[in-house]
Amino acid sequence: MSDSLRQRIYTTIFGTDTPAGRNFDLILIIAILISVSAVILDSIAWVHQRYGDQLYLLEWCFTLAFTAEYAARLYSSPNPRAYATSFYGVVDLLSIIPTYLSFLIPGAQGAVIIRILRVLRIFRVLRLMRFMSEASVLTRSLSAARRKIIVFLFAVISVIIIFGSLMYAVEGPEHGFTSLPRSIYWAIVTITTVGYGDIVPQTNFGQALAALAMIISYAIIAIPTGIISAELINEVQREKTNKRCSNCERSGHDSDAEFCKHCGTELP
Repeated sequence: MSDSLRQRIYTTIFGTDTPAGRNFDLILIIAILISVSAVILDSIAWVHQRYGDQLYLLEWCFTLAFTAEYAARLYSSPNPRAYATSFYGVVDLLSIIPTYLSFLIPGAQGAVIIRILRVLRIFRVLRLMRFMSEASVLTRSLSAARRKIIVFLFAVISVIIIFGSLMYAVEGPEHGFTSLPRSIYWAIVTITTVGYGDIVPQTNFGQALAALAMIISYAIIAIPTGIISAELINEVQREKTNKRCSNCERSGHDSDAEFCKHCGTELP
């Protein structure tokens, strides 16, 4: 009886091939989204003042429900230790700990926002893993471009330090550039085109230097896009040239294609 119950719980909680398993995961995802929304709303002052008690009670209801779910996963899993140390197992545990810690550390319950990571289970529910081949193409492209990106980042850091140092020497503390780190912060904000405006150059030479930094920033932003795009195009081309039709001798088929898109012959 115990083994049968454990198997039924396992099929419902871990499985997505049965209606019960799919419904459980969908209900779980909805509960996670409501729980995270409650935490976000509770951070708003007027909402907390008016509905704080209700949201606090709702949070404890979700925490107890997720605790019971975590215990059920440990109970029904064939290898509880493997589940507990897996990515989802760690996220499941971290999503319930903050509420209990709030007894000892005020404000710790805000960390339950990590619960949003549990929504990643939707990939299993909706069978989106079929898109993992496309994701692997992007991963391989990033991996192939990593050396170029690292060199580019070092070049950007050097440019930022140079502009920050020059601005510190030109403007000085009297215009808000009180130290090299603060001047480098200005260079980062300017070159990344964020432009907070909390520190601005006052002298003509400083403004000319800032204008040069802004112009250079457009070229800097375009470089990594070109690097990754080129590697992505190369990877897609490699994917499409792997399969060649034995009938019409044409290539360019997708990696998961089973039949030739030109003549319909089954691909090798």
